Amino acid sequence: MEYRQLGKHGVRVSEVCLGSWLTYGSATGDTVARYCIEKAYDLGINFFDTANVYAKGGAEKVVGSVLKQYPRDSFVLATKVYFPMGDKPNDRGLSRKHILEQCDASLKRLGVDYIDLYQAHRYDSIVPLAETLTAFDHLVRQGKILYYGVSEWSAAQIAHAVDLTRLMGLYPIASNQPQYSILHRTIEKEVMPLCDREGIGIINFSPLAQGLLTGKYKPGEPLPEGSRAGDPKQNRFMNSGQLDQQLLTKIQKLVPFAEQEGLNMSQLALAWCLRNKALSSVIIGATKPTQVEDNVKAAGKKLTPETVKAIDDLFGLETTLE
Repeated sequence: MEYRQLGKHGVRVSEVCLGSWLTYGSATGDTVARYCIEKAYDLGINFFDTANVYAKGGAEKVVGSVLKQYPRDSFVLATKVYFPMGDKPNDRGLSRKHILEQCDASLKRLGVDYIDLYQAHRYDSIVPLAETLTAFDHLVRQGKILYYGVSEWSAAQIAHAVDLTRLMGLYPIASNQPQYSILHRTIEKEVMPLCDREGIGIINFSPLAQGLLTGKYKPGEPLPEGSRAGDPKQNRFMNSGQLDQQLLTKIQKLVPFAEQEGLNMSQLALAWCLRNKALSSVIIGATKPTQVEDNVKAAGKKLTPETVKAIDDLFGLETTLE
């Protein structure tokens, strides 16, 4: 395993992070989740990402219950706040009240004394940004969190937040968690340069485009049994025409590039993301320990310039899927 700093900050995280969206606490049984998390730890993954909203706290409980067997200083634990956790008016968003209350709730579910990285799961246009940032700063000063970050914020929103932290003397934003893959490259225009300039570590989710870049969806063939594309509960990014035959045919053209690099399709997609030093880590999901073993092999892999250019020629910015 290779490790990188979280942006300009001192903490070092594994290039591959194990996430728990749509898996642990819901679609994947607790025993299998345990095997996956333990396999990740054994292979050198020290970075684990979850969120309070995943399975309404269920994912945090599973992740925390497995990680408690390891020394607390041996892993970096990230979770998030924003989405509704109940039906009451203050059970959502980025108000000071919701952030502080949900941090305590996450600490309890995770079974830890502090959270390494606490992230704003989305931007809250209703709550004053200064209120949100001071709430995170308060948690840092309390020692309940060590760093805080954002997820899926625009470049303008991040820039405004950076300016406010400087103006108000607050702890800086440490990370940003956007969607990024060969098929989704919008952050390269503004978000990635901004984060790189400000020392904000990028932790991207869906580097495999929810399975599209594994190559398992082939043109002219039925969907694999049990795949996410055929499950409406998990098919979050596959309902916008992304499984059209033209796209699947194009994805299959990546196969020879992977073979030339001695990689499979998943490893190629992950290594392509990690080619960019603005990234601190890529988040993978796994429902089998073998998937963790497979994906970890992308860490430290350097693609040749020829392969990177060939992929860019095939999937340029204009091919970004929404």
